[in-house]
Amino acid sequence: MTESPNLAATRLNALLSDAAQPPLDPTQTQRFADLLSLFLRWNARINLSAIHDQESILKRHFVESIACARALPAGISTLLDFGSGAGFPGIPIALCRPEIAVTLAESQGKKAAFLREAARVLGLSAKVHSGRAESLTTNFDCVTLRAVDKMELAVQAAAQLVRPGGWLALMTTTAGLPALKASAGAEFTWNPELHLPSGDDRLLALGVRAINSPS
Repeated sequence: MTESPNLAATRLNALLSDAAQPPLDPTQTQRFADLLSLFLRWNARINLSAIHDQESILKRHFVESIACARALPAGISTLLDFGSGAGFPGIPIALCRPEIAVTLAESQGKKAAFLREAARVLGLSAKVHSGRAESLTTNFDCVTLRAVDKMELAVQAAAQLVRPGGWLALMTTTAGLPALKASAGAEFTWNPELHLPSGDDRLLALGVRAINSPS
């Protein structure tokens, strides 16, 4: 059963507390409640995600993405969510870090339509690139990837979209990380991994591209 937006927002803050994350402020809480309501409506129609129960959506998509947004280094001005899908972590990053200009790249038309509607409903300035992220020619301060098809190939392409001195943010598992680091290449130096609160041995790996890398 789907809870009311207010109860769902309360539950989201409780899950954040369980994950040792600070609660959202009242404005953010309302906007995440609006996002959840929109997500549930669209997910019932076009299957944005294989996860359909609200509790799992909050834990896996919302809490994990909020934790990622908060862990991104300061000083990031532009960010690409590579293969954004249903907008995680890109939309939560745009909500939690309004100083970052977010681009959501998604090649599937129905999901790109959802991203445009979410940006409109939530009043986000995030841009939607309704095509393959590999076709972009702009470099970004940060590129995020989460649950992208053919992840190793995607990381290889995404690495080239990170400006020298910028960040590659990978949301993956402990088992999957070594291959993804290898795909990113030797230009990246990696911070210690941060374990994500959604469980399943999931983590966030942040790699910085060498300053002297060709852009």
